Amino acid sequence: MIRTVLVVDDSQVDRTHLEKLLASAGYTVTCAATGVEGIEKARNGRPDAILMDINMPEMDGFAATRALRGDASTKDIPVVFVTAKQQKADRAWGQMLGAKGYVTKPYSKDQILEQLKLI
Repeated sequence: MIRTVLVVDDSQVDRTHLEKLLASAGYTVTCAATGVEGIEKARNGRPDAILMDINMPEMDGFAATRALRGDASTKDIPVVFVTAKQQKADRAWGQMLGAKGYVTKPYSKDQILEQLKLI
């Protein structure tokens, strides 16, 4: 069962929006502004799930997810991409990396909560 969620997004607006949405649904939420910070928080906090943006400076969501999959302590944490990238190739790449879901922005509250229920 998913109780804690890590939101990784370089946009303060998107992080805050997802944090409020998830908290109102009863989830405990932590946030990270970069892929590198997300990896660190995943290792230290062991969230039940991660909502990961793709387009981020320094380390994008694909690279961060690849790093999480390669680390024994984080490889089993489910990742759902929440992104503006709507190309089929991006969705396919996300699946190849082992993502459990893919939601495109703009999204509805129901789309986000449904993804977490499906994990």
